[in-house]
Amino acid sequence: MYSNAYILRFAAIITIVCGVLLASAATLLKPMQQENIQTDIKKNILKAVSLLDTEREYSKLEILDLFDQRMTSIVVNPGGEVLPGLKAEDVNPAEEPDLLPIYLLKDDADEVLAYCIPIDGKGLWSTIHGYLALESDLITVRGVTFYDHGETPGLGGEISQQWFQDNFTGKKILDESENLVSVTIAKGQVRDDAKGKEHLVDGISGATLTGDGINKFLREDLGRYNPYFDKLRNQDQNEVVS
Repeated sequence: MYSNAYILRFAAIITIVCGVLLASAATLLKPMQQENIQTDIKKNILKAVSLLDTEREYSKLEILDLFDQRMTSIVVNPGGEVLPGLKAEDVNPAEEPDLLPIYLLKDDADEVLAYCIPIDGKGLWSTIHGYLALESDLITVRGVTFYDHGETPGLGGEISQQWFQDNFTGKKILDESENLVSVTIAKGQVRDDAKGKEHLVDGISGATLTGDGINKFLREDLGRYNPYFDKLRNQDQNEVVS
């Protein structure tokens, strides 16, 4: 029969060995984890600007190649001024809230086809992260993606489903007077004769608070970028982008 001292020594050794192995694994795998996170971010940006076929899976290499070929980025300040020499990957919006990254989808002639911005904020149970893309008119939603959250599966968690995100496509963020009104998730289905239908998307049954959270942070995030977008709407876009 083993003594208590032996059992304690054995348990301590096992604990130390397991701790070292776990710490080593975490250290070795961290670069791979970060790389996978960045690939997932790029995948969701490509989804928002409608460059991915939602019916098929893409390899990591396909995502990275497509992103490098079609996407570029800039950084603007809250006053709507482009900050020369900075790209989106150079900033962390969580730590530098006054640096606003924007991803640009361009064609072969270097004309901007879409503008994509990060969106995030509190839902019901979690912080929701996503991307919103606008057409070159900076009024019409090209696409949206909500890809990282902890909302209730089958209820608020439905925000990550393609059928819900497709509801945003074609919606308008400005009213007829060109005031920012954002896009609002309604409580229930939007009727065909609803006032302001062009700014409304169908809500998810049982997920009102998740929708309220998205409405709040989507309006706030669009408001932060609107000084830059306003400049683009009133000037030659390529002149302002550069």
